[in-house]
Amino acid sequence: MNCQSHLYAGVPPRELARRWFLKECGVGLGAIALSHLVGGEPACAASTNPLAARPPRHAPRAKNVIFLFMAGAPSHLELFDNKPQLARYDGTLPPAELLAGYRAAFINPNSTLMGPKFKFARYGQSGAELSELLPRLSTVVDDVAIVKSMVTTAFNHAPAQLMMSTGSQQFGKPSLGAWTLYGLGSESQNLPGFVVFSTGAKGPSGGSANWGSGFLPTVHQGVQLRTVGDPVLYLSSPPGVDGRLQRESLDAINELNRQHLGLVGDPEIATRINSFEMAYRMQSSAPEAMDLADEPEHILKMYGAEPGKPSFANTCLLARRLVERGVRFVEIFHEAWDQHGNLVPDLKNNCQHTDQPCAALVRDLKQRGLLDETLIVWGGEFGRTPMVQGDPHSPGAGRDHHPNAFTMWLAGGGVKRGVTLGESDDFGFNVARDPVNVRDLHATILHLLGFDHAQLVFKFQGLDQKLTGVDPARVVHEILA
Repeated sequence: MNCQSHLYAGVPPRELARRWFLKECGVGLGAIALSHLVGGEPACAASTNPLAARPPRHAPRAKNVIFLFMAGAPSHLELFDNKPQLARYDGTLPPAELLAGYRAAFINPNSTLMGPKFKFARYGQSGAELSELLPRLSTVVDDVAIVKSMVTTAFNHAPAQLMMSTGSQQFGKPSLGAWTLYGLGSESQNLPGFVVFSTGAKGPSGGSANWGSGFLPTVHQGVQLRTVGDPVLYLSSPPGVDGRLQRESLDAINELNRQHLGLVGDPEIATRINSFEMAYRMQSSAPEAMDLADEPEHILKMYGAEPGKPSFANTCLLARRLVERGVRFVEIFHEAWDQHGNLVPDLKNNCQHTDQPCAALVRDLKQRGLLDETLIVWGGEFGRTPMVQGDPHSPGAGRDHHPNAFTMWLAGGGVKRGVTLGESDDFGFNVARDPVNVRDLHATILHLLGFDHAQLVFKFQGLDQKLTGVDPARVVHEILA
């Protein structure tokens, strides 16, 4: 009697027939979900690698994504969106028509306007306008597409970050990285397909929900790696456990899990098998991938990276190393951009830490022939108010949250080079032309990866759920090459 038959020993014939039907015919809910996940195989024969690479629906422009998430919300008015009119009206009250129906997060909306704090100039053949705080980005500006007309529906950090990450302000929805893995799988067999780093003063306000799998099988959630010590806590074997003992133990556990998978068809069992095997392989692959010491000195210098020291520069270089090794989606959260006060010194500090490595990532991918297949996305969850927060005459003055207009940039992976899309009004308050909301951004990213956002769906609670939800979303063709 084989192991699966033994599991039925002593079961009444009627119950056995029911269980046999649900198992062998592959019509149980778990079996259907797993069959869909692995591309239509019957549950009893399904692969235990639910992250195997799968083809997209149409020819993709990008194979991988690196999302540089500037959590806390950078001020578009100091970095990308030069407003001479705002400078001229510095210290005056905003026009009443701007404030109609407007809701601020913390300030009285009728606070005085504050002009930009830094100088702007035009760079490259494209003539894109950038702040003096972004000297390194200015050297690669002809390789990026700047979108000055982003809008969102959320004005506090956690919901806005979740909106940017999952398409919803509510917890429990799959992240963009999880949807990417669900659609494409991963080309890496030895590293997670979706890797997350967190740098800056703290983690993102939305927490791990920013890289969660929501209602998708948990195998698609992001794996947070550390840049110092073991890439993942407890990845190393404890004393007394050698490679042979670990392999034999894992084989025994996996065999039991495979038998259980064949019996009930629960995709979470496939996740468990995959996680155990991935952790085993990562014991050798992750330290190698995360070791910057073998990078040439000129590359370390280009990024400003220092092996063994945690920094945003190190994570950008690691992102390049990971996509080289087949990782599908890398996300770096730099939580340091919430300048309610100390706008000038804090922005200087943030840009000193991020401008060089962001530009280096574009340049490095380009020189390696990887930029055409790797999509880079840079931005935060919203912008900052044209009105001042705090004493406008104090060096500690800042800006409040602002969802009505902000700026993001994209590069590589099928994005048109050296273009600027959209504009805000004279005060940087509302979008005046070519609005792009978060759903549009998500639809565009999925399009570049080879999917129609309306067709990449997962059945949950009786509905075909998708990243872009039920509201209209469009692909932003204006920035596509």
